[in-house]
Amino acid sequence: VDLFRMNCELLATCTALGYLEGDTYHKEADCLESVKDLIRYLRHEDDSRDVRQQLGAGQIVQNDLLPIIIQHGQDKALFDACIRLMVNLTQPAMLCFGKVPDDPVFRHHFLQVTSHLQAYKEAFASEKVFGILSEILYNLLQLDWEQRQEEDNLLIERILLLVRNVLHVPADPCEEKKVDDDASIHDRLLWAIHMSGFDDLVKFLASAQSEQQWSMHVLEIISLMFRDQTPEALVSAGQARSAEEKQRDSQELEALRQKEHAAKRSRTFQRGTRHSRFGGSYVIQGLKSIGDKDVIYHRNIHDFKNYTHDVGKAVRRVPKKNRQAQECKDKRRSALNVRLFLREFCVDFLENCYNRLMYLVKESLIREQTQQHDETYYLWALSFFMAFNRGNGFRADLVSETMSIRAFHFIERNITNYYEMILTDRKEATSWSRRMHLALKAYQELLLTVNEMDRSQDESIRHSSNVIKSNIFYLMEYREIFLTLLRKFDETKQPHSYLKDLVESTHLFLRMLERFCKGRRNLIVQRRRSRGDKKPSAAETSPEALAETWKIVEEELKTLSESLMESIVPFDATSETPLEEQRTEAMVRVQDSLLARLGPEALGLLRAAREVWPEGDVFGSADVEPEEELELLKQILHATLPRSSPSEPVVEDEDDAELEEEEFESVQVSEREFNFLDFIKKFASPNIMRPYLLLLRSYSKNTPHTNHCIARMLHRVAVDLKMDALLFQLSVFNLFNKILSDPAAAAYKELVTFAKYVLNHFFSLAAQNDKAYVELLFWKNVGAAREMTEGYSKEGEGKKPTWTEEEEEELRKLYEEHRHSEVPDIVETLLPLLSNSSRPRRQVVMQLVHMGLVDNAKELKKQKKGTQIVLWTEEQEQELEMLYEEYKDSDDVLGNILKKVTAKRSRARVVDKLLSMGLVSERRELYKRRSRSAKGKSAGKGMTEEEFLEGLTQGYPDDSVDRDDEDEGDDECEESEEEEDQEQEKSQNGGRRSQGLHSPVERRADVGTMVLSLQQEGLSGPMLWLQNCLNKTAEDRKKDGLSQAVPLVPLTEENEDAMDNKSFRKLLRKLGIRGPANEQEIFWRIPANITPSQLHSAAAKEVVSGEQRVQALRALLLSRKRKHHTSEHTGMCGSFMFCTLSQMTAVNYSSVTILAEHISVFTEDDSTTAVDMDTNGDADSDREDISAPVKRRRKMVLIDEEDDED
Repeated sequence: VDLFRMNCELLATCTALGYLEGDTYHKEADCLESVKDLIRYLRHEDDSRDVRQQLGAGQIVQNDLLPIIIQHGQDKALFDACIRLMVNLTQPAMLCFGKVPDDPVFRHHFLQVTSHLQAYKEAFASEKVFGILSEILYNLLQLDWEQRQEEDNLLIERILLLVRNVLHVPADPCEEKKVDDDASIHDRLLWAIHMSGFDDLVKFLASAQSEQQWSMHVLEIISLMFRDQTPEALVSAGQARSAEEKQRDSQELEALRQKEHAAKRSRTFQRGTRHSRFGGSYVIQGLKSIGDKDVIYHRNIHDFKNYTHDVGKAVRRVPKKNRQAQECKDKRRSALNVRLFLREFCVDFLENCYNRLMYLVKESLIREQTQQHDETYYLWALSFFMAFNRGNGFRADLVSETMSIRAFHFIERNITNYYEMILTDRKEATSWSRRMHLALKAYQELLLTVNEMDRSQDESIRHSSNVIKSNIFYLMEYREIFLTLLRKFDETKQPHSYLKDLVESTHLFLRMLERFCKGRRNLIVQRRRSRGDKKPSAAETSPEALAETWKIVEEELKTLSESLMESIVPFDATSETPLEEQRTEAMVRVQDSLLARLGPEALGLLRAAREVWPEGDVFGSADVEPEEELELLKQILHATLPRSSPSEPVVEDEDDAELEEEEFESVQVSEREFNFLDFIKKFASPNIMRPYLLLLRSYSKNTPHTNHCIARMLHRVAVDLKMDALLFQLSVFNLFNKILSDPAAAAYKELVTFAKYVLNHFFSLAAQNDKAYVELLFWKNVGAAREMTEGYSKEGEGKKPTWTEEEEEELRKLYEEHRHSEVPDIVETLLPLLSNSSRPRRQVVMQLVHMGLVDNAKELKKQKKGTQIVLWTEEQEQELEMLYEEYKDSDDVLGNILKKVTAKRSRARVVDKLLSMGLVSERRELYKRRSRSAKGKSAGKGMTEEEFLEGLTQGYPDDSVDRDDEDEGDDECEESEEEEDQEQEKSQNGGRRSQGLHSPVERRADVGTMVLSLQQEGLSGPMLWLQNCLNKTAEDRKKDGLSQAVPLVPLTEENEDAMDNKSFRKLLRKLGIRGPANEQEIFWRIPANITPSQLHSAAAKEVVSGEQRVQALRALLLSRKRKHHTSEHTGMCGSFMFCTLSQMTAVNYSSVTILAEHISVFTEDDSTTAVDMDTNGDADSDREDISAPVKRRRKMVLIDEEDDED
């Protein structure tokens, strides 16, 4: 389709809108329907945006839509439809195409749409258009929320979007060749906004509490209004130049005058004393041409100074990926009347709107209620308006919302995120770089505002500034952000202007930090280091050093109070190491604190460890005296404690001195005294110096302030740190030569002085060091620079000790012997076997690599316990599958696999792998099972009294999961209860049973004790309700012959309160009633597999006292002991019943009935035994002794025998 010839349907639709006659627009009868048809056409346009281009070529906006809203604005439906259509037509081309197309055809379509948008923008630069928009918006905002309809809110939003789209249209550089102070189309548009009063409505929307939903739209409009402006230009609009500005301008003019004068003088020298028609040809002796002869020079001799072999050669093409990042377009100065109105807008906005609007936008960003990248508008507004506030008579209260630590944190987090996205999203690296530059500008403005607060006459403002500086200087992420940004600077992704702002921000930060340190004797800052630092040196642990350390610590501790640092946690809750095994680590931490002379921390750690590990009085008894505590600390200080050897750093190359950083290394936060000079030493690095010298190359284009920032940093490194050798590099000297030979060198006195200082030091050094000129070819780190100036170390001096031939042969032999052994760490095995056992692990690893015994040092990297092995090889997966098939029918599947698997991993990772391979469907299949006992044992042969009573009590659902002691019942959380219920349900369905935790008599008395306790709490009513529910459910199951889970629905408030009582819920679990299995269930349920007889028994159990039950069980026990050796299996239980019933004279009849049911269930079938004994007799047996203290453990309980028969 020819886009310049409109489609016939589109043409007919546009014709049906109406026509413009002079200044009057005559609309057709079906104008509204035609507008809606155009909206429908736009909805179905293709990827080339053909409809949009045809409507733009037909000038539908200029000739139809704008006249309609101006002259027929009273028609609300038509006005609304026209606004909808124009919002669609004016949306940015970037949104239409997604990105700037790479395809030439689509790039052409993109440019066509952009040109149409620029024509729309020119048409909108009319007071009439914005007059009608302002009037309609004003009328809508006059409506209260009760009167405002949904259509009104939509129209408000569309008007704001339309204004935003028009302001967003970029300028056409080919058409708008305007000079500064001339009115561009954007200026005319801003003037129309101002004359129509639309800017006042924008300020109202930003400040009104009832209109806060439009905060993001308002901020976008404001940012686009000030797109071409700078805060400095607006501050100075309409005002006389200050003395500082006049001086700066005079300096610039003087530099330009000197350059011009030097160029004129140079041209004069190039002219000969007399005119010559023959330029002449000369032979340049000593300069060879392509052949063996000297170069013949055919030009004027005065130009010989500029001769080079590169003259006439083709310019080498720089690859696209290596080209420098492009700068954003330059700012321009608008017409004076526009700048004056924008200045007044800024003043009003700061006084009435800024704090509120920035708060609303920040909250929306934090809650992620905005669109992607909307934080860039927030960052721009922060930097622009805070800079305007600084220049226009600084007032801290006008920007108080963004002057906080939260603002620093927000910007620092965004800078980090943008840098990560530059590395990952390489196609959009330019866009991410611009956003990062915007965040850097905001961070710089925060620092400038804090610096301005220091100069305030108000004491409270200066105090607030000190609080903010204390925080940003204390925290490591704020203190070292500029170090990181300089180290990571990439000129192919980040433009020259970014580097300029980064250097100036670094200069400001260091100046503030230096001034802050001078006013204080000592500054404490946060320090982060890897947990598990190097062991104390021999000098630190010598007897003399320990005595001196203890003397200092003891004096400090004697002046402290009793209660001290109680909040210290002496163990790592996230570690895989069991709590008991961390006791030694806690002792080492106490010793480290003492060695660091941190007495209060060591004492607090000792007291905290005493509470965690009271057994054995390892950390002192509970009633220890202060003098005994001091003696204990002294013993710990002098003790030789076992320390875990830190993971050795592994490097690829033997000559590489930098250690490999651990990606997931745990970090320990501590505090230390800050030294400014030590902090400056971090900048003494080639990676930091290169960006500064890169910016120095454009010294003639830099501002004097930028050149001063560069010179000050180079001065700190070369003079303050005495590391001028870092700048002894050929490219740096070439730059210095360019500065010194510049005709306008007088304008760069600071740079000239510094260059002469560095060159003088180099030539002084070159007289002593013959290799100095060779060193110019290389960038040097601190070590190389020190060697260059102080002398090179001799062969082997300062390096690791050499290995003799005998030691190498010994190492080779030991390695060959143990390389095939299945030791977890072969280096740890070799270290004690070497004749020179004092060699550290690193030397042995590097020697193995040097000898070629291993390919890479990473092969010998020490594995962290249970965390490093992540990937599974195919062989390991096959091994795991074979082990599972071998042990899947065993009692402890997972335990056996962990014992036999070659690659040792944690239980969690093995379980996850089994699940991912599909060998098991859920985790409960891997739980440890209990093997069933022999039939004779289950019937009573050879049973102990505990086993008999255990079997007697296991036929009832009250033997369900009892993982916690009673004293923990009140403290358990809902999550543990749900977990308990799930395990209970599993035990009911799984057909497995575990042994009891406590003695049988205690467990039988448990339910009775709980019933009595609940009755004393006043829960007799709910107990009666529960008993009725159990009996009713039992009768229903007997009558229907069917069983299904029955929910317990509390209908009274008393019963509802009881269901919330933890003790009552524990009783329910004892009776076998399970809680809600998931979030879809809200009621407790009586499981379907509990028989009617068991339900009757559970209901009767609620009225039997605990004391009566104990008496009945003791009577059974005495009877059983008398008959145990003389009765046969078939008559054994009958004799038990007869003897027991004849002796229980004091027992309630209901108790006898219950016990009889117990015994009948127990003797009903040999194959359905309820006793689960471990017959293997191994170390893992769960057989318990009633007289021994029992360790708490989790159990899975079988409810009754009928499940086994199923």
